[in-house]
Amino acid sequence: MVQEYQSPVRVYKHPFELIMAAYVRRFPKCPLIPMFVDSEIISESQSDDGCVLVTERRCTIDIEAPRLLKRIAGVDYLYFIQKNSLNRRDRTLHIEVHNETFSNRVIVRERCSYTVHPENESWTCFEQSASLDIKSFFGFESTAEKIAMKQYASSIKKGKEIIEYYLRELEKEGVTYIPRWTSTVDSGTVTWRHQLLPPSAARAIPVNSAKDGLHCKDSSCSAELVTGSPDDKLDADYIRRYLGDLTPLQESCLIRLRQWLQETHKGKIPKDQHVLRFLRARDFNLDKAREFLCQSLTWRRQHQVDFLLDTWKRPQLLQDYYSGGWHHHDKDGRPLYILRLGQMDTKGLVRALGEEALLRQVLSINEEGLRRCEENTRVFGQPISSWTCLVDLDGLNMRHLWRPGIKALLRIIEIVEANYPETLGRLLILRAPRVFPVLWTLVSPLIDENTRKKFLVYAGNDYQGPGGLVDYIDREIIPDFLQGDCMCDIPEGGMVPKFLYRTAEELESEENRLLTDSIYKSASIYKGAPYELLIEITEASSVITWDFDVSKGDVVFNIYHSRRAPQPPRKETHGIASLGAVNPQLIDKSWVLGQDYSTVEKALMCREGESVQGSHITRWPGFYILQWRFLSSAACAASSMPRVDDVLASLQVSSHKCKIMYYTEVLASCDFRGSMTSLESCHSGFSHGRPDAAMTKAHLYPLVPSKRILFFKYELCH
Repeated sequence: MVQEYQSPVRVYKHPFELIMAAYVRRFPKCPLIPMFVDSEIISESQSDDGCVLVTERRCTIDIEAPRLLKRIAGVDYLYFIQKNSLNRRDRTLHIEVHNETFSNRVIVRERCSYTVHPENESWTCFEQSASLDIKSFFGFESTAEKIAMKQYASSIKKGKEIIEYYLRELEKEGVTYIPRWTSTVDSGTVTWRHQLLPPSAARAIPVNSAKDGLHCKDSSCSAELVTGSPDDKLDADYIRRYLGDLTPLQESCLIRLRQWLQETHKGKIPKDQHVLRFLRARDFNLDKAREFLCQSLTWRRQHQVDFLLDTWKRPQLLQDYYSGGWHHHDKDGRPLYILRLGQMDTKGLVRALGEEALLRQVLSINEEGLRRCEENTRVFGQPISSWTCLVDLDGLNMRHLWRPGIKALLRIIEIVEANYPETLGRLLILRAPRVFPVLWTLVSPLIDENTRKKFLVYAGNDYQGPGGLVDYIDREIIPDFLQGDCMCDIPEGGMVPKFLYRTAEELESEENRLLTDSIYKSASIYKGAPYELLIEITEASSVITWDFDVSKGDVVFNIYHSRRAPQPPRKETHGIASLGAVNPQLIDKSWVLGQDYSTVEKALMCREGESVQGSHITRWPGFYILQWRFLSSAACAASSMPRVDDVLASLQVSSHKCKIMYYTEVLASCDFRGSMTSLESCHSGFSHGRPDAAMTKAHLYPLVPSKRILFFKYELCH
């Protein structure tokens, strides 16, 4: 497996010329890097005007590895070739490194660059990327890979320290400024000179709101999505200030996942804090974190969770009887949420409001928690990405173990765990009664192991002594109902009057309505059995719009037109009951492309995790077929595409199945508010507009946009 590394942008608050003077002092050997034994120049060339200098060195490296492994490999040192290309005019240094030793067994590539800061010409930026591919190594491939990654991570940490060390050495020698290089040509003779520039005053790098999302004051700004572009890069100081101390390899995982999102979701991408939470939840396993994050972002986008705080108004019943609220912060600066669960009539709330209202309430609490973390990061000047929850169980009894209430609680926990990982910094459970172990047995299996480690449980009044509440919360903000001095305006809860209860029929009716209200639909695409959707157009110049996410596998999206109405698919019996339903095919096997039907849009290849929005102006009335088919190396033209009969046996193979979530709508041309000339599909995953109509409910996660929100999407995309 190829191991890759990508560094953040490291900024030196010194001019490029001074950094180069410090850099060359690393050669031929550097005592600050014990593993860097020696180096020798094997070639050097310079342009006629002295602008470009290319230097190749052979570097000797002493890897810290078990002596047995060195003896098996038959080497004491490793040799690498380093090529430095310095351009004095452009003020850039590009470094390329590859291994000379074991080059037929191991492939090592490294690229580094020193460039001028794009917003301050008196500063210098440094970036680094590398890859390691061990094809074979005497049966010790895994061991060699671990040793190499450990050594590389260690050398990365020292890189900036070394430059800063030699900068201090130059300062001791009185060298604090080196003029910029320029050249002039006079009468055919090249002369060199340095242009003396007035030193510019150092200024802070402006922190782009698209990068950290910490300066967005507009209420319409998404809680989790910000505009990003491939040129929007992270610098090391920003990571340390807003995201915390990460190891070099953890930084690399964050940057690579962020780059993947920028490439596949051109538009709005998650904030860095949000991406980092999912990486931490999967122990910085890039593939697992990417899958986890994409599932959550699809959920957020499908149900418009980013607009929840601005569009959902809490029912008065929740305001009166939901005994929870935000209350200052803990000693670490985390926002503090207090829930008086023992005083809450969970059965009454479920009977009066239904499960969906409680789910919205919990989601709004989590969304508010994310905002408060950002605010506290600014206030306290340190990264704060989680909050503390204090749960008071005084009054908890068997009534709280009402089965429908427990079912609702388990469902809510499952959703929160799937979409808000690593947001709970600490959970303080106070005054736990004897019935608490029963409740804990029911809910603990759904809680992530890392989250369970953050739970602290106090029985009776144990929280008042040493090691109790005062260790985590300042005494002056402990609520009065916990024998503190701070008045707390959190509702006391109480019993919900029974006359407010809704009948079982009303709750069931709402549940059934929520099941069918989502405007998005799901579909599976099999190898050889595409998913096809028929749209009949009666008026030319109508606009077909689409919006879909590829949640699994890669697909090809096509749009066809036919003047003939496709015949209803025939039900065919294949005698294999386990295969389940196969997608009905609208394009008859006897149809010929170009005669019976035609392609009206260029085929669009869509990769897993991508989100696609687009539209098509119809030129003729008739029947339009939207088709999603499995993308593989053997894919061919639609006219020769293998049909269902040929691939039934392959349907049981999970790798031959793709999944999409889609929404389509047909608009009259007079109603379409997007551009009528630029109607390409737009890969803008997670990009969305603010709803201009009331949101409708959806089953389980009741946050689906009104249909007309797609208008705003097309305006953004086009």
